Amino acid sequence: MKQIKKIAAAVLMMTVIWGMVSPTPLKAAASQLEVSVPDNKVLTYKQGDKKEFKVCIANTGESDLTKITVVPKLRNSGDKWPFQTEYQSYSQTIETLEAGKSGEVSFDFTARKNADAGRYTLSFDISAFGEEGEEVLNTSSFYVNIAAKEQQKPQTGGDKKPASPQGSDQMGAGSGNSGSAGNSGSTDGFLDGNSSQLLAAAGGFDNGAVTGGGGEGNTSGSVPRVIVTGFDTNPAEVKAGSNFTLTIHLKNTSKATRVSNMLFDLEAPSEGSDEQTTSPAFLPSSGSSSIYLDGIKAGGTADISIQLNAKADLVQKPYSINLSMKYEDGNAAQVEAASSLSIPVKQDARFEMSDFEITPATIAAGEEANITSSLYNLGRVKLYNVKAVFEGEGIKKEEIFLGNVEPGASTDIDAMLEGTEPTSGMKDMKMTLSYEDEAGQVATAEKTFQLEITEMEDTAAMTDFSNTEEEKGFPVIPVAVAAVILAAAAAVIVVRKGKKKKMDALEEEGLLDELDRSSENE
Repeated sequence: MKQIKKIAAAVLMMTVIWGMVSPTPLKAAASQLEVSVPDNKVLTYKQGDKKEFKVCIANTGESDLTKITVVPKLRNSGDKWPFQTEYQSYSQTIETLEAGKSGEVSFDFTARKNADAGRYTLSFDISAFGEEGEEVLNTSSFYVNIAAKEQQKPQTGGDKKPASPQGSDQMGAGSGNSGSAGNSGSTDGFLDGNSSQLLAAAGGFDNGAVTGGGGEGNTSGSVPRVIVTGFDTNPAEVKAGSNFTLTIHLKNTSKATRVSNMLFDLEAPSEGSDEQTTSPAFLPSSGSSSIYLDGIKAGGTADISIQLNAKADLVQKPYSINLSMKYEDGNAAQVEAASSLSIPVKQDARFEMSDFEITPATIAAGEEANITSSLYNLGRVKLYNVKAVFEGEGIKKEEIFLGNVEPGASTDIDAMLEGTEPTSGMKDMKMTLSYEDEAGQVATAEKTFQLEITEMEDTAAMTDFSNTEEEKGFPVIPVAVAAVILAAAAAVIVVRKGKKKKMDALEEEGLLDELDRSSENE
């Protein structure tokens, strides 16, 4: 048993020694890499088009980086990766990136011809190595838009444009400025450039097929089609948990037939994490989701409106609403049609900061104080490129980069503030927190704190003053030594006097004894 204990103790000792001497790998902060795209623009690819996608890498640290590798994450599902997979893997490398410098890599992507039109997220993994071999990691995501390929329209001669054929599927993007949201636009397909980007950010609509219609009295042989030409929301920006008015713009594309007895019904997809919280993303704030309209004349337009409530726990993204239509043509034959709307929902950024901890609360000019706090992201949206700037009277401006903060996560704010000039007592300073949303819009928040800056202390004067005090002070040590010596001398004298008295007494006693003996002898 003793031998087993000795072996166990030896193994434990070797483990402790190995843990003390083994090297610990260093991890550099991911914030040393700042990843972006040129001009923060969202590229738009048409189906089948090939374009160059550029990624900018900036070294914001104080040391050089090597072997900076950028690799896009290829999604397994085709509906999440909008490009053709032409290679087994994609990778671009920058050999060296000096501190404070930036570089750029590019990828040639070809949009799939069967990719659904809309917005996609591209994610990139970035890795690099520092001067001491430590690995620097970063993951960044960017948006791209995929637009439908424009169809060639047949020309009938002259400058007159042909009318859209009835019964064809039509899509509209928010190209107009009608109403509060400006989602009334073209029905000929996605527009180029900024208009297609607007569709991804501001919603859109899609007109489906038409069934039914016709009759014995219908000599034209066509079915009157009612389409959605756009929609508005009031307010223009729909926020989760709020009420808004949805106004849908309709058009009867038939040039000869009036439609009547129209019934519309709105249906939103269900959202929620479980059975208790699952419910439609949009619900009528009062009444039902059905709307009745008497009719629309041939070639005429009309609007329908309904008040809706956006569910409070919706994630920030566009949500679809299915619009079903039932109406009658000129022969009272029933016609059914369907359209869908895409309404973007915004979530307000919601965060809190803990109280500042300042150590020390008073500093002299030229000295530093440490200030710390914590940032808590309490909302449902990600905070991008978070920065904290400290400034105020008597301190040097200090800026720190905190990076991105995920929903439900927190990050620490830690800065050193240097005093530059004295203040008259405690002064209010401020920290300005800035962050970006998904669209790159910058928002700020401020928080104040107090700090006092005093005059810089003259260390030379203090040294002279200390020396003077020591010279002018009472000489304690010499006096104590002298007192000890005097006490010892006094003790010696007392002892000697005592011994002398004792000797004298003894001598006197001996003399008397001798006299007594002499007298007895006689």
